[in-house]
Amino acid sequence: MHLALLVIFLQCSGVYTQERVFTFNNVEIRAEPSAKVKNGAPMSIICHADISKSANFHLQHNITIFKDGKLVYMIVSDKEVARYEVPIARSADTGDYECTVKADGKTKSSKSLHVWVTGMTKPILTAEKREVLEGEVVKLRCELPEEVPPLQFLFRKTKTNSTPKEKLVFEAYRNFSTAEFSVEEGDNILYFDCFGKRFVKHTNFELESSEPSNRTLVTVKEPFIKPSLIIKSTSNITEGDRIEFECSTVVARMRDIEIILQKNKTILNSVRDEKLLKYSAVATLEDSGEYLCKVEQGRASKTTKLNVVVAELFPKPILSASMSKLDENKELTLSCSISGFRKANFSILRRNSNGDILLKNSRNLTVRVNVNDTGSYICKAEVKGIVKESKPVRISVYAPVSKPTLSVVSGLPEVVLGKPLQLICRLMMGTPPITFTFYKGNEVKKVVINDTYATFLDENIRQNDKRGYKCDARNNHSSGVKTSNILNITVIVPIRNASLGSIPYGDVEDGSGTAFLCSVEEGSWPIHFKIFKKTDHDTLLYEKTESTDRIVWHKETMSRQDTGTYYCMVSNRAKVNVKSHPITINVILASWQKGVIAAFVLILIVGAITLTVWWFLCKKKKAKESSMEMSRSALATNSTNEKLARQHNDGDYYSGSGYIEDGENHMKSTDENKGPDLESAEVEYTEVEVSTLDPHRENTRAS
Repeated sequence: MHLALLVIFLQCSGVYTQERVFTFNNVEIRAEPSAKVKNGAPMSIICHADISKSANFHLQHNITIFKDGKLVYMIVSDKEVARYEVPIARSADTGDYECTVKADGKTKSSKSLHVWVTGMTKPILTAEKREVLEGEVVKLRCELPEEVPPLQFLFRKTKTNSTPKEKLVFEAYRNFSTAEFSVEEGDNILYFDCFGKRFVKHTNFELESSEPSNRTLVTVKEPFIKPSLIIKSTSNITEGDRIEFECSTVVARMRDIEIILQKNKTILNSVRDEKLLKYSAVATLEDSGEYLCKVEQGRASKTTKLNVVVAELFPKPILSASMSKLDENKELTLSCSISGFRKANFSILRRNSNGDILLKNSRNLTVRVNVNDTGSYICKAEVKGIVKESKPVRISVYAPVSKPTLSVVSGLPEVVLGKPLQLICRLMMGTPPITFTFYKGNEVKKVVINDTYATFLDENIRQNDKRGYKCDARNNHSSGVKTSNILNITVIVPIRNASLGSIPYGDVEDGSGTAFLCSVEEGSWPIHFKIFKKTDHDTLLYEKTESTDRIVWHKETMSRQDTGTYYCMVSNRAKVNVKSHPITINVILASWQKGVIAAFVLILIVGAITLTVWWFLCKKKKAKESSMEMSRSALATNSTNEKLARQHNDGDYYSGSGYIEDGENHMKSTDENKGPDLESAEVEYTEVEVSTLDPHRENTRAS
């Protein structure tokens, strides 16, 4: 019974489960009336889920709508449609919308939908003040109350018959911004407005602008009137006249008022907290020009200009010299004059960095000059307190040049072939500028203008060039040119191709002498020769300086320690060390040493051979004696056996001594007779004995 109930329950569960099957076919999102909505119009975002079910059963849906990834609407319902209502669409509602539907653990999302709310709300502009003074600042605030940052604000200042001035402000986190505009001179009635701008995502971040804000009027008052600048003296101003300036204004309040008088950006006078400025001076020709009176209070500023012309009372004096370049101890006359004007106080001065030096209060000056009188001279003329000076005149006084000295910069009058030669030409006396001329032979090589010396670099040095060098010097002195002595230069040829040889070459007998020859192919004398033997720290064996291209060094006695590698190093005044190729010397035994060693070796060999022969003969003799003893022993044994056999057969008996004696007699007879029967018997017996008893004897017999 229980089993039946279980089966019924499982079948019912299967039926129930089969009835609850569903699947999402699609989830879509749309905007009404469209995805592009005007600012202020109503808008609806609709999310619809298309679901297939196995039967008609209630299914709860969790529907959420997102804008730019942020949740804006959520509802739980058994309906498959949800609506997100926006009664008044603003630009802040522009964005990407997406909806997600969840039911019984299943989730499905729609594609993204971009909704664009076109247009922006009208910005609101407020001004801190509606009435300001020149120099003050107008503070403005522009607000977009229903917009979302980031935003841009454009402020505009407009005045009559002029181009508007604009200020652009970016606000990343606020929907309002502020700006300040200075009120400048000439501003009267000002209008201000502003615009709002925002980035539109779907148009590659282009800017969308709002309509203009309300227009705000600001009136401007003058804190003071434009200043007046006048000259109180006569209209025709001449040098020497006193000139007086007055600059004045009318101010609303005296505090922080300042009046400034200037000419060419140079301030001549100024006053503070006063309405009037005065300035006077004796007029000079340099006082001609444009003057400017400027009144400042805070940021406000107004100016007035006045052009002044001062007539010349007399022209500048002219200083003339009898000579501008002259020898020392000559007379110099300076004269000062004014064209068409003679009544003046004249003075002649010499220019100096610490102040001009007065030479004479006169129109003319005559002096005998020396070198120290070289310099610039001027003259001054005074009429009615007006002093004018002439243009400076340069006077040059020359001392004659001394005889120049020509030398090599490095010191010695020599040069290495292939390297440049630098010469210097010096003077002990002479007023600069001095013209130096260098010669090689009679050919001009270089001309230099300098003060006391000059240099010449000759890079074309040849081995057999015999031309000497000289230089001359001259200045503006009338004495003319001075020439140096001729300088002859020694050309040093560097060492080229050093070589080392020896006699004998290669193998040298111990105790004999060796001659080393070190030579060069080319090089100026004297030459310094060095001969080395290669070791861990190369050993210097011989050195010598000679005025020749080769040296010979004799080493009297060579020993085995002298075996090794040798080379020579050569140099001269070119200071370039040239190394030869190395040679190898091998010290070998002398002839008599070889003979002694050969005799000793020969003696050893003869002794060894003698001992070998003697040992072999002795060994052969011993082997022969041993073979004979064995043969005798065998014969004696055979004879004894025969006798015993015959005695046994004959019935005779012999004692031991008789046996031995008989045996000996028998052996003797055998040796003497050597019958064929006996020899045959001996051979048979001996062969049996050797094969069975003693192999050594067999070998002896065989030998």
